[in-house]
Amino acid sequence: MAGRIPATVITGFLGAGKTTLIRNLLAQSEGLRIALIVNEFGDVGVDGETLSDCGVEGCEASAIVELANGCICCTVADDFIPTMEMLLTRDPPPDHIVIETSGLALPQPLVQAFNWPEVKTRVTVDGVVTVVDAPAVAAGQFAANVAAVQAQREADDMLGHENPLHELFEDQIGCADLVVLNKTDLLDETQLQDVEALIVREKRPAARIVRSVLGKLPGSVVVGLNIGAEDDMTTRKSHHDGDDHEPHDHDDFDSFVLDVPALPDAAIVSTQIEALMEAHGILRAKGFLAIQGKPMRLAVQAVGPRVDTYFDRPWRTDETIGGSASGQLVVIGLKGLDREAVRQAFSRAVLGEFA
Repeated sequence: MAGRIPATVITGFLGAGKTTLIRNLLAQSEGLRIALIVNEFGDVGVDGETLSDCGVEGCEASAIVELANGCICCTVADDFIPTMEMLLTRDPPPDHIVIETSGLALPQPLVQAFNWPEVKTRVTVDGVVTVVDAPAVAAGQFAANVAAVQAQREADDMLGHENPLHELFEDQIGCADLVVLNKTDLLDETQLQDVEALIVREKRPAARIVRSVLGKLPGSVVVGLNIGAEDDMTTRKSHHDGDDHEPHDHDDFDSFVLDVPALPDAAIVSTQIEALMEAHGILRAKGFLAIQGKPMRLAVQAVGPRVDTYFDRPWRTDETIGGSASGQLVVIGLKGLDREAVRQAFSRAVLGEFA
């Protein structure tokens, strides 16, 4: 691997904590030139914004390449390869590349792309890091009854999965060199051991599991793995192997953007969004909202039953119209999500009136 730039692929389900892990990693960069490729699912680049505004040296917008409204596991030739070639022409080139996949990405096709001639001689996959939301798994987000499903699977190797989210979760675990069990402070030891036992059944034998709170890990744990994952694809199986290489187009998922005028009160946002997600089966919501009388924008990160909001920075003049700011919220759900019903429910719950 001598002479090749190491790249770390960070994957994980929606809201697991990938962006937080990267922010902590950048804070420990110690002068390394780290280039970030942030892949979003949805039209609003929330994760790229969060990283570039985090105030950590090396997080500047110039170091971040954002691929929005798509998935680099699906558009390798059109998006990922040109992006990598662009990074490699920089003078000087980056010391390390970190790729944050969308929460809906299959990591296997992305790792395989590092074997493309345009990339293989210049870059190697230092390691694939999968971030897991420990409380979500403990709550059975990917199986209503984990023990019963596991017993059925052991009895019948051909048994299908109960939903596409479970398959996606297993693909992300099965490609990992390092599994980061995040948000472990929200579970007791027995619950953590149960989650780890589930992951052990799905991970590659060589993959390690580490626990974290708020994605805080020593940088040396996440990077410097020296795996060369692109040369080890045979052990990184996917549920999409053997399907005649049909494109993986995320038809199982849907996303759209809610344009939100300035809200009267930040205090109601969390509870109302939580109720909205539960009522309509929304998997993920994220974005930035404006609050009347507040110069700061309100960042929203919601997954499952958990909604986090915080004021992150003042609105810029280029983000306002006539001095007034408005927000946007990316909503992600399974195919068939009733967009108009969500818009109307959001209007009633949060806005009172919504144009």
